[in-house]
Amino acid sequence: MISPIDDNLVSVKDPSIVKYDGKYHVFASVVDKDGKYSSVYLNFKNWADAGQATQLSMKQTKAGSTVAPQVFYFEPHHKWYLIYQWGARYSTNTDINDPSGWSAPKTLLTNEPEGALDYWVICDDDNCYLFFSRDDGKLYRSKVSVDDFPNFKDYEVVMSEDSAGKLFEASNVYKVAGKDQYLLLVEAYAPRYFRSWTANSLDGPWTPLADTQSNPFAGEANVSFSGEKWTKDISHGEMVRAGYDQTLTIDPCHLQYLYQGRDPESDGVGYDARPYQLGLLTAK
Repeated sequence: MISPIDDNLVSVKDPSIVKYDGKYHVFASVVDKDGKYSSVYLNFKNWADAGQATQLSMKQTKAGSTVAPQVFYFEPHHKWYLIYQWGARYSTNTDINDPSGWSAPKTLLTNEPEGALDYWVICDDDNCYLFFSRDDGKLYRSKVSVDDFPNFKDYEVVMSEDSAGKLFEASNVYKVAGKDQYLLLVEAYAPRYFRSWTANSLDGPWTPLADTQSNPFAGEANVSFSGEKWTKDISHGEMVRAGYDQTLTIDPCHLQYLYQGRDPESDGVGYDARPYQLGLLTAK
């Protein structure tokens, strides 16, 4: 479990994780007692040490508050990219082990629609794709060639639902190792759970895999706990990837997912005051 270490913080959430150089590197949003968002970075070698790892405020870096982050290494540029909000932004770094190396924010998507959030980048051999949400029951996507990355401009609707709760936020897309297949996850509610689809191309079409509350990719219906059940929500997170580059490849035989959850007794408080923590799911 990863909880806020700073006494002024009420939650840690929206994690992005990558394993590199023998360590897990985690970037995550945090919320303070005044409801203000910022972000932290931590690293650790073993999961047993995750809860005690030092949490560095990203406000101390040139990148600033990298809320709802995603991190990956973009091989064509030989740089690490950190994708985040508010407004589509990115920073780069040549060394993920050096938090001071992150650059100042730059615009990722020009002419983005109002209310856009939770940006997610994945690339194939030819193109890079930017997925995002707007809390309106639609999933959006922008696309540029690998040579033009990260200069996203236009966007389109990938899929839509009649209710925002069925296609909410926190989209993840991964390349499945050993297969010509991609896996798409999108958070739904309530309580929060993940729906899933597959496709042979990042252009789709997307075929439902486990996409209902009673049969989710991950949710209250199919998640068990080794100890006390501490959350009903299986919310915004990221798969532990098999690599660290822009293809976001995962090993289907070894699935782990770092997610945010919270004490169900916190239902009565405002959203920004809910005590989110990070937990790890492991597929059996």
